[in-house]
Amino acid sequence: MTVWTPTDDGFADLTSHDTFAQGAPHNTFARLRREDPVSWTDYDQGQGFWSITRHQDITEMNRNFAVFSSARGIRMEDQTYEEYLARRTFQETDPPEHMKTRIKVAKAFSKPVVAGFEQDLRDLSNQILDAALSNTTFDATKDIARQLPMLMLGRILGTPEKDLPWLVEKGDALIANTDPDFTDHVLDQMTTDEFRMMPFNSPAGAELYAYAKELMAHKNATGDTDGVLHLILQPDKDGNTISEEEFRNFFCLLVAAGNDTTRYSIAAGIQAMCHQPELLSQMQQGGDDLWELAPDEIIRWATPALYFRRTLTQDFEAHGKQMKEGDKVLFWWSSANRDDTVFDDPFRVNLMRSPNKHMSFGQSGPHVCLGMWLARLEVRVLFQELCKRLKKIEPDGKHKFLRSNFVGGIKELPVRVTLQ
Repeated sequence: MTVWTPTDDGFADLTSHDTFAQGAPHNTFARLRREDPVSWTDYDQGQGFWSITRHQDITEMNRNFAVFSSARGIRMEDQTYEEYLARRTFQETDPPEHMKTRIKVAKAFSKPVVAGFEQDLRDLSNQILDAALSNTTFDATKDIARQLPMLMLGRILGTPEKDLPWLVEKGDALIANTDPDFTDHVLDQMTTDEFRMMPFNSPAGAELYAYAKELMAHKNATGDTDGVLHLILQPDKDGNTISEEEFRNFFCLLVAAGNDTTRYSIAAGIQAMCHQPELLSQMQQGGDDLWELAPDEIIRWATPALYFRRTLTQDFEAHGKQMKEGDKVLFWWSSANRDDTVFDDPFRVNLMRSPNKHMSFGQSGPHVCLGMWLARLEVRVLFQELCKRLKKIEPDGKHKFLRSNFVGGIKELPVRVTLQ
């Protein structure tokens, strides 16, 4: 039994957000990996792009940041250089500039520092599960998966807990700006030119920026140095500090990416438990070896970031295709994570999968996910606490995917549980 079977006809439109509202079009990705691993895609809203779908190609190209640059945007949408400068985060820079910002905050997300959050995460997980499991039926995305990253976000940012629901709502409006369930300013359904200089081309970016300015003013006035924001504002070894614009965009990135990716990994893991009943007993009986491996398999299965874009700085040939300087190139992580030349039986969740060279954290390049240790820990702790309480978990209706070809996630996951 598989967790979920793709239904696309093998020729899905990768530029359409509606395509991904049915789940990632894995039949299309499988065909492209077999027949056309470097394929050209026309795009009626801008310049077309190359789709890279094989795991090995993405691994090699992603390492080559001198040719495959992040410094012109990471989404398929076109943007002017002026818009890029206004909206970019350190994700959208190349080394050595990328490393200057990364070094400032890397310590706050390092494995030893993140390990210190484990008890906090366990306490929060049990608090969330106490509330959710007081009902036998509920939406697991809303009542479990959304809650833990949101509460942990407050610890990371050093924000008041009362502000967290609002912050997450605005983060959803940013990163899910193509889904009308999350924003009134749907990117491909209306003119958003007036917001083109704001993070993610969204008015929510301006609201978050105003909040961040007020938060830091309060922190400075009170001498409060809790949270990662204090680190990003410190001068580097040459005495340089980040600009106001850079701080705004970094804050928006933390709120959006720091919440959504873990949420959708947890939701995907719960979905897998519903459709592969053996996963629950494996978790209940698993020791340290299983819990060392299981989070990465759940995150592989989820693949919350479906792709990242690069732009060619020079001509490049691959699989007989001549790609030109200035061309956009999309690395489809979602395809790489189902590549059956790398992953045996990729449509089954195997909690003991090893090795597991999944691409969900962009492992092969300089942009490896800053929050990967935190994501792994959140997933591990949540599922350790959840499995203790369950006798059975099953679907209680159809799950619904996010309408986005950039962020892959289950936005509604109705479940029914039987407790121990």
